[in-house]
Amino acid sequence: MPESKSKSGKSVYFLMIVYTLVIAVFVVVGAFVYYLISEQELPIKQLLIQAGSVFGILLLFFPFFVLAWSKHAEVSFTLLSGRAKTKKKSESQQTSELSVTLKQVLKRQYGRSWKKKVQILMLTGSADHIEQLVPGLISEQWLEADSTLLFWGGDVTTPPDETLFHTLRKLRRSQPLDGIVWVTGQYHQSVRMDAPVHSQPVSPQMMEMLTRNLSKRFQTLGWQVPVYVWSLHQTQWDNADEQTQAAGCLLPAVCSSEKLQTALDKLVPTIVEQGTQHVVNNSRHDFLLSLGSFLRHGGGEKISASLSAFFNTHQPLPLAGLMFSLPATDGLRADLHHWSKDARWDHLLNSVRQLPPGLKSVRLGWQWKKTGNWILALLMLGTGAGMLISYVNNRLLIEEGGLHLAQAKDQNALMIKRLQAWQGLQEMLSKLQYRKTYGLPFYARMGLNQNETVLKALWPAYTQYVMPWLRDSIDAHMEKKLSHLVNLPPNSAARSEAAKGAYGSLKVYLMMGRPENIDANFFRDSVMANWPSVPNVPKTVWQARGPELLTFYAENLSAHPEWVKKPDEELIRQSRTVLVREIGHRNGESSLYQKLLQQVANHYSDMTLANMTGETDADLLFTADSHVPGMFTRKAWEESVEPAIEHLANERRTEIDWVLSDGQQNASDDVSPEVLKAKLTDRYFADFSGAWLNFLNGLHWRRADTLSDTIDQLTLMADVRQSPLIGLMNTLAYQGKTGRKEVSESFAQSAKSIFNKDKQPAISQKVGFTGPLEPTFGPLLELIEPKAGAQDGQHLSLYSFLTRVTRVRLKLQQVTNSADPQAMSQTMAQTIFQGKALDLSDTRDYGNLVAASLGQEWSGFGQTVFVSPMEQAWQQLLAPTAESLNAQWKRAIVDDWNLTFGGRYPFKASDSEASLPLLSQYLRADSGRIHRFLESRLSGVLRREGNHWVPDSINAQGLNFNPEFLKALNTLNVLSDVVFANGEARLYFDLRPDTAQDVMQTNLVIDNQKLIYMNQRPEWTRFVWPNDTRAQGAMLSWVSSQASTRIYAEQPGSWGLIRLLEKANVTPWAGSDSSYYISWRAPDGLILSYTLRTEAGAGPLALLKLRNFVLPTKIFLEK
Repeated sequence: MPESKSKSGKSVYFLMIVYTLVIAVFVVVGAFVYYLISEQELPIKQLLIQAGSVFGILLLFFPFFVLAWSKHAEVSFTLLSGRAKTKKKSESQQTSELSVTLKQVLKRQYGRSWKKKVQILMLTGSADHIEQLVPGLISEQWLEADSTLLFWGGDVTTPPDETLFHTLRKLRRSQPLDGIVWVTGQYHQSVRMDAPVHSQPVSPQMMEMLTRNLSKRFQTLGWQVPVYVWSLHQTQWDNADEQTQAAGCLLPAVCSSEKLQTALDKLVPTIVEQGTQHVVNNSRHDFLLSLGSFLRHGGGEKISASLSAFFNTHQPLPLAGLMFSLPATDGLRADLHHWSKDARWDHLLNSVRQLPPGLKSVRLGWQWKKTGNWILALLMLGTGAGMLISYVNNRLLIEEGGLHLAQAKDQNALMIKRLQAWQGLQEMLSKLQYRKTYGLPFYARMGLNQNETVLKALWPAYTQYVMPWLRDSIDAHMEKKLSHLVNLPPNSAARSEAAKGAYGSLKVYLMMGRPENIDANFFRDSVMANWPSVPNVPKTVWQARGPELLTFYAENLSAHPEWVKKPDEELIRQSRTVLVREIGHRNGESSLYQKLLQQVANHYSDMTLANMTGETDADLLFTADSHVPGMFTRKAWEESVEPAIEHLANERRTEIDWVLSDGQQNASDDVSPEVLKAKLTDRYFADFSGAWLNFLNGLHWRRADTLSDTIDQLTLMADVRQSPLIGLMNTLAYQGKTGRKEVSESFAQSAKSIFNKDKQPAISQKVGFTGPLEPTFGPLLELIEPKAGAQDGQHLSLYSFLTRVTRVRLKLQQVTNSADPQAMSQTMAQTIFQGKALDLSDTRDYGNLVAASLGQEWSGFGQTVFVSPMEQAWQQLLAPTAESLNAQWKRAIVDDWNLTFGGRYPFKASDSEASLPLLSQYLRADSGRIHRFLESRLSGVLRREGNHWVPDSINAQGLNFNPEFLKALNTLNVLSDVVFANGEARLYFDLRPDTAQDVMQTNLVIDNQKLIYMNQRPEWTRFVWPNDTRAQGAMLSWVSSQASTRIYAEQPGSWGLIRLLEKANVTPWAGSDSSYYISWRAPDGLILSYTLRTEAGAGPLALLKLRNFVLPTKIFLEK
């Protein structure tokens, strides 16, 4: 028991040691490969640390613990078993002893290289056959002679002996066996020369078992070795001298039954010829002749068919040859385990050494050793090649560095040659610096790296020969340009022109004195622009080589403080003063803003109405003729515009804070970064607002032809999920918050809120945001997102409007779904015409109020979104009723009017006169038929203002009043106030005659009221019309200095005065609204004149408006 435990511990310990060595080799090789191919050259110390970390991780986490534990468990299980343990132990000891014995024997016999000299063969088959072929092998297990070692491998029909195969593996691990020989006697069959073979030598079942057991032996051994079939034949003669005779054939690597049959057929003539000679010499030596007869008479076919199992396509066995011989006689052995080999084995043993590649022994599974050898060989070859390449590259590097060093030191060369040499030196330094930073190429490493050595040797040459010339030349050139700028006259065109390039010169001059601020690209471009040529050097050469020289100098200046030359501070101060005055003119806000828009314009697509309303069907409600440019969107602002403005401000800040400022005195406000940022931002948002206002005010409501279409529009408009209006408003709410920032309340306000929290409202009413778009989008945002404190019912909001729209839509749906839609719609319209409240009118008023609350900027948008939908519904509801009112007006008023007054004076030039009492029935102010009709039918859409009727500005929207109707109403209304003020026709007025040349007397009679004037002092005479008398009418006569009384006109009837006034020439009295100058021209040319003074309006003159008056038949006109 203690011995077993000790062996178990040794096994686990051995496993751990092997694994540790394996991962150590793996880590070392991996680190070596990484060092060869990595672009970044790690220090040796860091590489060792990383390799040690990897080794530790593999040592801790690789599952060798599981393998060790499994091994330990297996050993423990063995300790608990009885006979099996003892047997395994004895077998292990036996294997070890046999292996040691064989190694000693073979080493003594053939030397230390015995493994390459000795062929090891295993014979398998029945014990009788083995004993007949190799006497003594069964009893002694192994025999050796003439560099050949034979083992007894047991019967082929039995499983492999694992102990034996373990011994073979320990004996020679590289190739435990050179071949397996299957010895059988079942192919022997005595035949007569004239009789064929009638039976099959070996059954298919036996061949299948044979091939399976051979495969198992290969698996147990771990190698696949060539197989030979040795067939023993018997003879009736005691031919001891014929034992050495053997015949056979070797087979190719890829064999088949047909190829085997062909080989046997080729063998027959040879063995028949040899057998004939043997029989001639000795009639008992008939083995070969008998074998030839056997093969010729069907034996070959039977053998080929039997051995076809070796050529299975799924798992073929390497059949190398087929041998035929007689059994051996007992030979005398000189020593134990000595094999008395005869000539029969020569052919087989020679073939083992000369087998084709397809038949040679091969290891099964992965060939670790071979793979490892190849890897090691490739590594060694690669290492050697890499070191050789590295040596060549580093040698060339050193030679190249020496060449550039020698050329750079040559001060006697032409300037163009010196520039070329300096450029070469600089390129060499750049390459060495790059390698130092990012690592050497793998072909320049391998421990032969000379990069750092060459770099240290070249820097002094650059510092001594190249850098001083560049620095001093640039410094002198920039000082010259700045001094020229400072000395120019102030406010001159020359100074303004020189200032355009002076900023770059000043910046370069400052960079040379302050390398921490250097920008290599700017430095190079500015110097090349201000210093385009160098003396004694062609311009093209300098333009080609100068940028590289300047870039290298600028990139390395900050790393070499000793290169810095102290600048002239007074010159810097003066240059800054001049440039600060000029920079505002050159980099104006307008030009920067235009460049900003040009940069952003092509990066964002324009926003159309479809984009703003999402997946809703906006075409059913709105139409738009334009779009919003993509650069005026929130996405453009946040992604491009705001960063661009910030970038411009930072550029200005860089110019002011570093180049144009000494850090102690700020530049003027006109060129400050903060002012520039504010101006650009304000200008952008002004254009932003204008673009959105132009688009939104250009929206149009899509007109619907029928009431049903209007209802569909209102349904879509108020649908919370599918409303294009809600989608549009959400977009506007999002876009309107562009640039918005939250306003944090002050500490004092917060403290006040805490101490007065009992008086605070439940919801805070403070505005929490501010932004550049608040002045424009504020009213709209307030409509979409009302303040939290607006809790009263008077607050306007989008959703309140949509709720009212829904009520109107439901009301209109009741109309269309009723049994008589026309009657119901007229009933609803009558309530509107009569001025009664209705949901439609309330919603329309609410929409007008919402549109007005948006302000004048949003007038077009508010009209389209909040007013037009209700106007359309209003019109389509009132339009049928308007036609009905036209018919009622005509039937109730116009037809009777025409019947009563048609063809009568003053409406027509006729002798028949209209009845004043009947006219009063129509024109009375309170109880006239026309007034009653208007009050009962149109009081909601028509109202009286003074003595005029005007349409209601709100309720009459969408109704097209007939202007002739309104004009007629106003004419009759004036007559009603003047003539029919008391209900009946009654006018009071005064007349005063005027003196006229050659007129001695005028006589005026109105309804039996006389005014006689004979050129005395004129006085006012009061008249009433119509007068209560039977002598109604009017007459005018005069007496001139040339003739007696003559009558100008005599007009009988109640309308006589009006007929007389119709002939007069009426002129309003200057400065008076109640006096008129009336004159008639007599036939003799004399003027008969009076002054009329009225109590109301134009008095009797107002009735002149009834001449040819026609009462319109329609109140409303169709649009």
